[in-house]
Amino acid sequence: MDILLSIPIGVVAQLVLFVMLRRLFRLHAKAAALMVGMVVLALYIPYAILVWPGADVVAMNVAIFLVTAYALGLIFGHREARLDDVHGFHWAPTLIVAFFVALVLFDSVLVVVATKGLPEPIARALLPKTDQAREISSAFPGVVDNDLQKKEALYNTYLQQVQRQNERGWVVRKGWLGGARAGQTAKFQVMVNDRNGHAIANAQVQGKFLRAADTRQDQPFTLVEIKPGVYQGDVMLPLPGVWDLVLEVRRGEDRHEVRATTEVAQ
Repeated sequence: MDILLSIPIGVVAQLVLFVMLRRLFRLHAKAAALMVGMVVLALYIPYAILVWPGADVVAMNVAIFLVTAYALGLIFGHREARLDDVHGFHWAPTLIVAFFVALVLFDSVLVVVATKGLPEPIARALLPKTDQAREISSAFPGVVDNDLQKKEALYNTYLQQVQRQNERGWVVRKGWLGGARAGQTAKFQVMVNDRNGHAIANAQVQGKFLRAADTRQDQPFTLVEIKPGVYQGDVMLPLPGVWDLVLEVRRGEDRHEVRATTEVAQ
């Protein structure tokens, strides 16, 4: 269930339950608020475990439910005390509770926008159309791979590959010929030699430039051999700044991987 839907439903349910406890069982405000908080957590926690929307979403739901129960006990408890002429109602506690409620609601909106993007009507109003006919998404794509089981299964293979690569001792030198600017094609060159300085010819050299903030901007490339051990190709990176590089050199059964970073000028 969406966080912007689960929170209003939970708050309304708490209000209804609070009124029922007060009128049917004649409980004091603080006792009724305590019961409301316990009941809503007893219902929501098992549900959250079953569907598991994420730790941040669960934390926000639990926080707002507890704050709601506390606010009910605080406000109506002061009213009872005022009716008994013990203490008068003071606005300061209510203001503090309202501040935290507004803070949690604001964070909830940020979580929804970050994971699912802006609602379509708001996105159309805030995000103007571009010259290119492409879809605009306000969600954060990220670069984090959450397939941890797959990573664990491939880890031993990766260690074996690293060991063979170190034993092979290939030397890979790479770089731009003349520098790189955003939106302009530049020549990228890779030179591959063995540990004795002999050129590694007839290899397949390919790779990918990765944009850390947006995987949709990743740029794969393939280089061609212009002379033994020297490989070149034209690459165009659309945005300035830092790019990650994953480079792979293959010759027969031998596979050599290099990771690096490069910076593209404006």
